[in-house]
Amino acid sequence: MTPKKPEAEWLTRKKRIDPRLDALGWTLPKGTGPHYPPFRSEEFETDAGPADYTLHLDGSVVGIIEAKKLTVGPQNVLTQAERYARGLTSSPYDFDGLRAPFLYSTNGEVIWFHDVRHPLNRSRRVASFHTPEALKELLARNETAAFAKLTGLPNNHPWLRPYQKAANEGIEKAILERRRRLLVAMATGCGKTFTTVNQVYRLMKTGVAQRVLFLVDRRALAAQAVRAFSAFEAEPGTKFDKVYEVYSNRFQKEDFGEDEKFDPKVLPSEYLTNPQAKHAFVYVCTIQRMAMNVLGRNAIFGVGEEPIDEDADQIDIPIHAFDVIIADECHRGYTAAEQSVWRSTLDHFDAIKIGLTATPAAHTSAYFTHLAYKYDYATAVRDGFLVDYDQVHIKSQVRMDGLFLKEGENVEVVDPETGLSKMDQLEDERAFATTEIEAKVTAPDSNLKIVHEVKKYADDHEQRFGRFPKTLFFAVNDLPHTSHADQLVQLCRDVWNRGDAFVEKITGRVDRPLQRIREFRNRPNPGIAVTVDLLSTGVDIPDLEFIVFLRPVKSRILFEQMMGRGTRKGEKHRDKAYFTVFDCFDGTLLRYFREATGITAEAPDKQSRTVKEIIEAIWDNRDRDYNIRCLVKRLHRVDKQMSAEGRELFAAFVPDGDLARYARGLPGKLREDFVKAMETLRNSSFQDLLVNYPRPERSFVKAYEVQDEVSSMLLVRDGLGNEYKPQDYISAFAQFVKSNPAQIEAIRILLDRPQEWSADALAELRQKLSSTEHHFREEVLQRAHQLAYSKALVDIISMVKHAANEQNPLLTASERVERAFEQVTAGRTFTADQRAWLDRIKEHLRANLSIDREDFEFVPIFTREGGWPVVHKVFGDDIDELIHRLNEAIAA
Repeated sequence: MTPKKPEAEWLTRKKRIDPRLDALGWTLPKGTGPHYPPFRSEEFETDAGPADYTLHLDGSVVGIIEAKKLTVGPQNVLTQAERYARGLTSSPYDFDGLRAPFLYSTNGEVIWFHDVRHPLNRSRRVASFHTPEALKELLARNETAAFAKLTGLPNNHPWLRPYQKAANEGIEKAILERRRRLLVAMATGCGKTFTTVNQVYRLMKTGVAQRVLFLVDRRALAAQAVRAFSAFEAEPGTKFDKVYEVYSNRFQKEDFGEDEKFDPKVLPSEYLTNPQAKHAFVYVCTIQRMAMNVLGRNAIFGVGEEPIDEDADQIDIPIHAFDVIIADECHRGYTAAEQSVWRSTLDHFDAIKIGLTATPAAHTSAYFTHLAYKYDYATAVRDGFLVDYDQVHIKSQVRMDGLFLKEGENVEVVDPETGLSKMDQLEDERAFATTEIEAKVTAPDSNLKIVHEVKKYADDHEQRFGRFPKTLFFAVNDLPHTSHADQLVQLCRDVWNRGDAFVEKITGRVDRPLQRIREFRNRPNPGIAVTVDLLSTGVDIPDLEFIVFLRPVKSRILFEQMMGRGTRKGEKHRDKAYFTVFDCFDGTLLRYFREATGITAEAPDKQSRTVKEIIEAIWDNRDRDYNIRCLVKRLHRVDKQMSAEGRELFAAFVPDGDLARYARGLPGKLREDFVKAMETLRNSSFQDLLVNYPRPERSFVKAYEVQDEVSSMLLVRDGLGNEYKPQDYISAFAQFVKSNPAQIEAIRILLDRPQEWSADALAELRQKLSSTEHHFREEVLQRAHQLAYSKALVDIISMVKHAANEQNPLLTASERVERAFEQVTAGRTFTADQRAWLDRIKEHLRANLSIDREDFEFVPIFTREGGWPVVHKVFGDDIDELIHRLNEAIAA
């Protein structure tokens, strides 16, 4: 076989580069004389020699292209374009000696670009050359003035939280530093979308960006984003979509609520194909649709879970169509195929790219290279913006050890293809591994007992709080005829017996799943939802209080996203201080992911290359040894999965149809006679059989006679994430209190000198407790006491005094304040005005457990009635003694 000759540079130019430039409008001039329309020159003379290509606008050279043959990497030859740029001595441009603003280098396939107008601008790879219109727009844009406006624009939206403002500052700092791939990592529930909408408005208002693409991976998230932009109050009394146009791809009716009167505008196609400097808009789009627009419909088959938009197809979109691209949930791309499509779509555009996620993966931070801002879950909990969680470890022998069926047991065998079933009696014993539970076998008793165990905690919650906890079950699967989700729905309906509407399945297999999600979020029913992963990301359910893991999750990203469904503070239930996670694998899931960091090292699932691709790589001698090993593994896998009929069919190609023996001997055969061995491998019928070989009929077993042993244990977490049984946590707290009165003045006051109790003492107590190695936080201590003693909302004073001496009663703040008032006011009479002030003081003490003179000068409940001057007038000098006695009684 004659080896291929490398493609010559002149052929690369004529075959690959010239057609690209012609198509973009950089044509060669016809005739002679000045040419003011955009055109290109070849071998343009400079003082440093002839430049391969020059790009001309309005009679001046604005771009230089250095061309190399196909086999040369173009990144490192931009310096040659720089040399020619310094040789354009008659140019009106001068950027530190470079006399052309835009430089390119290319081998016809790969293009590198450098905008040299600012020293911080870095060279970057682009998908194509810029059009003449794109370079005109770049030259006309006053980036320096826009950046100055951005720096000077106050970031004072009234709804903005401190960390959201910090995120905006981090993004803007990176943009001012000319960084172009930014990552923003914010815990689920912290308002990434609101932060981003505010950021987009600031960029558009100052002229840093005009055309913004907001990419999501699900249509439901697109609808959510469109609503967020339209609802955002950009200026007092003015919504975002009244200032700038907000467009989207087409939605279906179910993407919005039944009573939601909303008509999103569909982006005109010319906004994509012919971007104009006068355009200023936001386009919310699924990345699947944009991938079709950029790469074509065939590129996304088998990628993602969303249905393909029928009206979407490949169109000619120039690389400057957007100034800023925001990729929401940018951790997506669990397979190499998805990564390839997502990256190729993003790479098409020459824009600032901002990735948003709560759970960055290794492939995420490898693409979005600059971490502009990070706000993790633990910090958000400490700051009071998210809630922490308790754990219930449910121990199931079936889930932990697998399932063993004895000879003679009666089982139901289900055909997963048709749903037909029959009762059978086992002729021999049979074992199923834990990984096969709900995939090949189910034990209804195990699921029933787990549901009963969850109900025990739900009943307790309902009794204590007066409401049923919104509960989300994550099932293993929702397959036709053998659905674990369906089984859980029926069991929950039986166990709770509150009607079908109380328990709903929300998966991709139900009618109108997005409508079901909204009902679960906004209505009392369903109280329980069963899903697989439809509710794992991007769905906002603030009042969710129970999350039940019956699905053995292996992905850190997916696990953290699932946990994120419960982290938000309550919307209807303002007293939601935590949520509860049920780990039905005896805590192994939570232990496995305990060390998970914000940026995980988890790689996406590998995409399986086709057998044909592996064989062709061996034939072409590309990484031959590696690909031979891959093929041998693939052959062994087929051997294990084929039926007897398949073995008979393979006998036409390998001795006795023994594919495993053939695979073991294949490396030797390829060494001995490569061409002959490849004849069989390259046979199209053999390759087709390797893909479409007959498989044995599958069956699914329902083991009704298996009795599971199920128990549970509730744990609380300290500030470091360590887990304790409630009583153990209280014991650790008691040990601390008894060992540290000398180090914490507030403890000494409570135990020995209650007459010195004050707001300062209370503040010191809370601060010192939260800074210990256990991070004793008041709300965690309250939960532990509630679980151990069935006493809700025990106040901090009671917990300290009880820790020092168990004879001291556990009181709520209200009970403590009532007791103090009875002691201080006993035997005294008060005027009507004095009683009114006493009621105000009592209300203040319930919330604060201390009072001093300054409170009357600054706390609204007092200042509204005139503050210290008025209360002093009502009580006279007795008010000081009253304050002192109340504080002492509170601490007693």
